[in-house]
Amino acid sequence: MAGPGITGTILVLNAGSSSIKFALFDDALNEQASGLAAGIGGQSFLEVDGARSELPLIDHRAALKAVLEALTQRGLKLTSLKAAAHRVVHGGLKLTKPVRINADVIAEINACSPLAPLHNPHNLAAIDTLAELAPKLTQYTSFDTSFHATNPDVATRYAIPKMMETKGIRRYGFHGLSYASLVEALPKISAAPLPSRLLAFHLGNGASLCAIRNGKSVATTMGYSPLDGLTMGTRSGGIDANAVLRLVEENGLERTKAILNHESGLLGLSGGKSDMRRLMLDHTADSDFAIEHFCYWSLRHAGSLIAAMEGIDAIAFTGGIGENALGVRARICRGLEWAGLRMDPDANHSGKAQLHAQSSRVAVWVIPAREERQIAQDAQNLMTKR
Repeated sequence: MAGPGITGTILVLNAGSSSIKFALFDDALNEQASGLAAGIGGQSFLEVDGARSELPLIDHRAALKAVLEALTQRGLKLTSLKAAAHRVVHGGLKLTKPVRINADVIAEINACSPLAPLHNPHNLAAIDTLAELAPKLTQYTSFDTSFHATNPDVATRYAIPKMMETKGIRRYGFHGLSYASLVEALPKISAAPLPSRLLAFHLGNGASLCAIRNGKSVATTMGYSPLDGLTMGTRSGGIDANAVLRLVEENGLERTKAILNHESGLLGLSGGKSDMRRLMLDHTADSDFAIEHFCYWSLRHAGSLIAAMEGIDAIAFTGGIGENALGVRARICRGLEWAGLRMDPDANHSGKAQLHAQSSRVAVWVIPAREERQIAQDAQNLMTKR
């Protein structure tokens, strides 16, 4: 990891509403430094390679400036950077591949902001701020929605009048950078070709499943927004539209948004715990129910996505819960035994990458999430083409 005199060529930025995650990569895509500026506008701090310092970060500009200063103090010469690369959540219908950022791209990202009002404006803020602080630095961006651009129309179209479809109300899917990274990493970890019919579980505070057929997304659980699909940390997951309308009638629009996005999911079911680690240590009836709800709906959606692929050859877990929650993995694998899956309990408990038993007809893998590296690779690929 990083030390005095660090070097790097690609700076990856992932800006959220109150934080900026960053990572620095060299030409071989080895991570040289990483960290987080968090609590922007409130109780803020900067963390670089595990070293935390309390800093007043009043806005994203101040946070990004602090990140650059911290990297400079560790020996990085900003002039040595070849590029900066950003995660943008929503690319809409037009931005379906990684791109070099220019005025037209910025305009299109801004046009997609109504589709991701909690994400795209903050992604744009990081792009604009970096352009001010380092105007000569070339910037690239990758989109969380783009991996799902291969979904067929029957998977993306809601059964609503076409005039609504043309306004962008359709299924997009998210966590695409995670799934793209998984598709690349799995053959290296398994030392075998990518399975033809792969069911990927990205399980974390935000959670989704993706059906991957011959390396391409054909179905996923998130839809128009990251709210749909599985039970999540604080998001409700799938809920009847009429139930949402009733919540709006009784609570108003803004309050309903807060309920569904920030007060539901595991948090709402358990009565106050959204972190899977805390839930698994709690052993109360509410916590146990919240975990079972999470696993049950993961399995319900798994069945749907297996049908979309017309079978299954392998599953892969990624994300914070997918990589670390042994009990959740075991419960989901047990629920898929009907498909011919047999887990090796010892492999699961010892944290191995391969979890399936020799008798299993379905392979099971754990793949570390590497979204920042995927973004850096996307930028590097574009620089190579240039």
